[in-house]
Amino acid sequence: MKLASELFSEQDRREIEAAVAAAEEKTAAEIVPVVATVSGRYDRAESLVGVTVALTALTLIWLLFQDVELVQGDWAAEYRLTIGLGAVLAIVVVGYIAGVLLAVFLPGVRRLFIGRREMTAEVAEKAAAAFYQNRVHRTAAGTGLIIYISLYERMVHILGDETISEKLTQADWEMARDLVVAGLREDRPAAGLKEAISHCGELLHQHFPITVGDRNELVNELLLID
Repeated sequence: MKLASELFSEQDRREIEAAVAAAEEKTAAEIVPVVATVSGRYDRAESLVGVTVALTALTLIWLLFQDVELVQGDWAAEYRLTIGLGAVLAIVVVGYIAGVLLAVFLPGVRRLFIGRREMTAEVAEKAAAAFYQNRVHRTAAGTGLIIYISLYERMVHILGDETISEKLTQADWEMARDLVVAGLREDRPAAGLKEAISHCGELLHQHFPITVGDRNELVNELLLID
């Protein structure tokens, strides 16, 4: 999985910064683009992969190698399983550890065990955290907007300050979201993000046009979270 810092070249970052500046020339709002490699830790998914691998390994070994053998004792004969309890426990433990490591080093496998609802919640939570950590909520007129992109989850969350949220809803940002997603799918992430920034600028201009004396309160650069 490519890191957020590896996805954009220096030229891409300069062009995105210029796109933010151009969009803010039309509106009093502040636009902050953020790209994160991943938003959630997803420990439960790693455990699920571990359990799945452990049970699969045990089932295969049991079907392929388990047998019953007759053991002759001094007084009587008895039947014993070829694979005993100790071996079963060892298979489960080793399989679980192997599964967890598989999920850690192959994020695509782990993703199969994560529900969309969980990913959506994690992305929304991290978007809100980025919103406050980068002081997007501290603009003078309460017109800060963050475009948060999480690569692992393949999700985009656009979050506006209270003043913006009173005028525009998540539905209004769907086009911007789709532009980002299309850019990522077509391997042109910088172009998609620039188009989304421009679209957000047009939407914000309708409700929050530029005013005399307006100043740039937040940096225009692309923020990257690995």
